[in-house]
Amino acid sequence: MKRKALTIAVKLAMTGALAGALAACGGGGSGSSTSTTDTSSGTSVGAVSGFGSVYVNGTRFATRGSVDSDDGLEREDQLEKGMILKVEGDWDDRGQGRADRISYDDTLRGPISAMSWDAVARTGTLTVLGQSIALDGKTVFRGATPTEISANPQAYRVRVSAWRLDDGSFQASFVGARAIGLDFDDDNEVEIEGVVAGLDTSAETFTINGFPVNYTSAVGDDDFSLDDLADGLVVEVEGRLEGGTIFAEEIDDEDDWFSDGDDDVEITGSIYDFDAASRQFSLNGVTVQVTGGTEFDDLRESNLADGLFVKVEGNVRNGVLVAEEIKGKESDAELDGQVESIDLTNETLMISGVRVQLTGNTLIDDDDNDDDRRSRVQDIQSLQVGDYLEIEGRQRSVDGGSLEAFSIEREDDDDDDDYELEARLDDVGSGSITLMNLEILLGSYSVSGAQIGNEVEVQYRRTSGGQYELTDNVSVDDTSDDNSDD
Repeated sequence: MKRKALTIAVKLAMTGALAGALAACGGGGSGSSTSTTDTSSGTSVGAVSGFGSVYVNGTRFATRGSVDSDDGLEREDQLEKGMILKVEGDWDDRGQGRADRISYDDTLRGPISAMSWDAVARTGTLTVLGQSIALDGKTVFRGATPTEISANPQAYRVRVSAWRLDDGSFQASFVGARAIGLDFDDDNEVEIEGVVAGLDTSAETFTINGFPVNYTSAVGDDDFSLDDLADGLVVEVEGRLEGGTIFAEEIDDEDDWFSDGDDDVEITGSIYDFDAASRQFSLNGVTVQVTGGTEFDDLRESNLADGLFVKVEGNVRNGVLVAEEIKGKESDAELDGQVESIDLTNETLMISGVRVQLTGNTLIDDDDNDDDRRSRVQDIQSLQVGDYLEIEGRQRSVDGGSLEAFSIEREDDDDDDDYELEARLDDVGSGSITLMNLEILLGSYSVSGAQIGNEVEVQYRRTSGGQYELTDNVSVDDTSDDNSDD
């Protein structure tokens, strides 16, 4: 539960051959260089996308190997992809950084009461201690697959690293599962985070999203006093689950991610409590202020809305994060296809005719829980020509069109050799369409109603002559391209 202040370290400079370059790359493998490098010093909060040492918010942070945590994690090699970390140190605009310390805190921990999972849409909902947790294709699972868990949810307990949303629900970044009763851990040990409601100081009880908490035997953690408990306060509770009630052992208020000062900060998460009039919103408990000087990347200010996943960079003043830049992190394109070629130097893949660019933000994960790779080098080198991959990311028009990958997941071999692509339509010809520099022949299928700029879904395959052709009619999803930005 403790999130201690971290000290500032010095910037890391990396050189080396292919393996070193792969481990160090954080910005997208363009191969270009500049004479000057901007460096930031402060705190970065985000989910781990890779190791060697740890990648957070697109930066490779070299660490000392230790982790500050009250949840049984002490070493970097105990961390998993998807876990949300707080890192303080220095980083530059080439994606290189160094952290003096990193910290991790479970958001929720306890037995599962229910879970749903749509394997096709890759979305679902997990219920732990009465809390609703949204799942999607970017959620990293360890210990069991989502299909295995949803088949018998009450057989598992989980630790969850998640973003808390405006309605008190959560968006999971990491779910670590284990079967109940199979090891020496106490299955009744739990942790919950949320807003205090229905506080009864006489009975020493309250609820979090309706789930009862009894704090008769609890103590305040760190400098928090139980006398400070109040309805509306966000707290973290650790204790034991008995008869549908959490008997708290430690309670702490939710610490601020950042402190006032001139240090640079960055954080990723989902917007809530958005107020267009004041140009403010909340992000993981942090109030963000938009100003006339705020720059926008991959979105416009008019796109800001509750639920939108963004990265914010700026400075904290009087407890408010004044945004210098807000970058959209929502994916707007998806591709299911087969690896045709790999360029390790530039970290690009050609997948079913689409050029896919890897960056330090790219999460490469397998759907089999046997991911023993502990470096981004191994992640990239594990990809092979012929692999079937599912990719989510952002569509780019640079160099004719490409897909910047946010997440890559390996799939089982697809025997029918059909590919799927969801993206903005770049061109409509008499006999073909073009998306991300990929020309697909229409053949006998219809593109009726589709216009340039539409979001479309296409199913296609590669012909024996090396061309690509539709295997079904084009489906129009959306006519808006307001979020497009290169």
